[in-house]
Amino acid sequence: MTTEPATGRDAERLPAGALLIISLLVGSAFVMILNETIMSVALPALIADLRVTPATAQWLTSGFLLTMAVVIPITGYLLGRFPPRSVYLASMGLFSTGTLLCAVAPAFGFLLAGRVVQATGTAVMIPLLMTTILRLVPASRRGQTMGTISIVIAVAPAVGPTLSGVILSALGWRWMFWIVLPIALVALVAGALRLRVAAETTRAPLDVASVLISAVAFSGIVYGLSAIGESAAGGAHTAVPPWVPLVLGAVALAVFVHRQVRLQRGTGTAPLLDLRPFAVRRYSLSLVLVATGFMSLFGAIILLPLYIQEVLGDSAFVAGLVVLPGGLVMGLLGPFVGRAYDRVGARPLVLPGSVLLAIVMWGFTTLAAATPIWLVVALHVGLSAALALMFTPLMTDALGSLPGELYSHGSAILTTLQQVAGAAGTALFITVMTLASAGAGVDAAGVHAAFLVAAGVSLVTVVVAVAASRLPAPAAAPQDARA
Repeated sequence: MTTEPATGRDAERLPAGALLIISLLVGSAFVMILNETIMSVALPALIADLRVTPATAQWLTSGFLLTMAVVIPITGYLLGRFPPRSVYLASMGLFSTGTLLCAVAPAFGFLLAGRVVQATGTAVMIPLLMTTILRLVPASRRGQTMGTISIVIAVAPAVGPTLSGVILSALGWRWMFWIVLPIALVALVAGALRLRVAAETTRAPLDVASVLISAVAFSGIVYGLSAIGESAAGGAHTAVPPWVPLVLGAVALAVFVHRQVRLQRGTGTAPLLDLRPFAVRRYSLSLVLVATGFMSLFGAIILLPLYIQEVLGDSAFVAGLVVLPGGLVMGLLGPFVGRAYDRVGARPLVLPGSVLLAIVMWGFTTLAAATPIWLVVALHVGLSAALALMFTPLMTDALGSLPGELYSHGSAILTTLQQVAGAAGTALFITVMTLASAGAGVDAAGVHAAFLVAAGVSLVTVVVAVAASRLPAPAAAPQDARA
C-alpha cells in the first residue's frame, strides 16, 4: 500500500480515445447499478398490480443479487477469452433486452426473467470497467481514474430509490424501465462504434464443471446469508432452513478452490477463476479491507432506514433523503481521493479512513429514540467520507499490484467479494438487531446492538489497515509486479 506513482510525461499520457471509452463504460455501469436498487421503493406497487405476495415480489431483488453472484466469477474467463468490445456489446445487449422484457412484462414471471437477464449483463460491466482502466491508464493516473468508479458504486445505489419514488409518483412502475431503455440503447450503439481497446486474448476452453460448481457455491452463500437476514427481519420462512444453502455453498466453494488450484498446476484446461492474485499479500490485505468496508456500508444502508421509520417514526421518503447526502458525498470525493492517491499512495488515505470509519461506527451506537435527524445525516455523511478515503485507494492498489494477465481475474474476485460481503453484513446486522429487540418489531435497543457489532468490525478494519501500511513498497511499478 505504499506504491510510488510513476513519473514522466510519456507515462502520464492517456492513449487516444481513452477518455471517451472510460466515460462510456462509467456511464453504462452507472445506469446498470442504478437499476439494481431502483426496485426497492416500487415493490408495494408491483404487489398490487401483479397480485403477488411480498415474499414473491422480493425475488425481484434477490434474483438480481443471486444472478450477479453466479455470473461475476465467470467474468475473469470472459475478459481473458474475448476482446473488451465484444464483452461490452454482450453485456449492454443483455441489459437492454432485460430492460425491454421488464417494461412489457404481462406477469410476474416475465418481470423476474427480465431482471435475471438485466443482472447477467450488469455482472460483467464492473469487472470490464476496472480491467479496461488498468489497461488504458498509466500507473501515475490510475488513482484519479479509478476514483470515478466510486460514483458508480456509491451514487447510483443512493439515487436509485429516490429516482424510483419520483417516477412512481408521476408515472407507473413500467416507466422505470421505459426511461432506462433508450439510454441503454444509445450506450450500446456508442460502444459498437467507438469502443476499441487492445487486449491479448487466449483460446483456453471453458471448464464447464467449474462454472456449475461456482454457481452452487456463490449462489448458495449469497442466498443463505440473505435468507438469514430476511428470516431474522420477520420475512417469509421457506421450507429449507437458511443454513442449508449456506453450508452447501461453503462446501461447493471449497471444492471450487481445490479444482482451480489443480487446473492452475497444468492439466490442459485453464482455471475458470485464476486464484494467483491471492499470492500477492498487498492484494489480499486490500480485499479484507474492502470486505469490512462493504459490510459497514451495507449495514448502514439496511439499518438506518429501519431505525428512521420504526424508531424515530418518520416516513420512507425521509429515510431515503437521509442516506442520499452520504452517497453523493462518497461519489463527489472519489475523483479527489483518486488524485491524492496518485500523489501520495494508499497509506496516507486508508489509515485515516479506517480510523474515521471506526469513530463514525461507534457514533452510530449512540442513536436512541430521541436522536435528532440531523445527527443521523451527519454520521452517515462521515461514514461515506471514510469509505471514500478507503475504497478508491484500496481497489487501485489491489489491482495495480497484479501483473497484466491477472487484471481480469483480480477484478472478478474483488467484485464477487463485494457481493458476498454486502450479503454477510446485511445478515449479521439484521440478525443481531432482531435478537436484541425487546418485541417483534425494531426498537432502539436492537439498533444499538447491531451498530455495536458493526463498530467492532470497524476496529478489525483499523488493525488490518495498520498491518497493510507496514508492507514494503514493491521493487517494481504496480503494472510490472509479479504474483
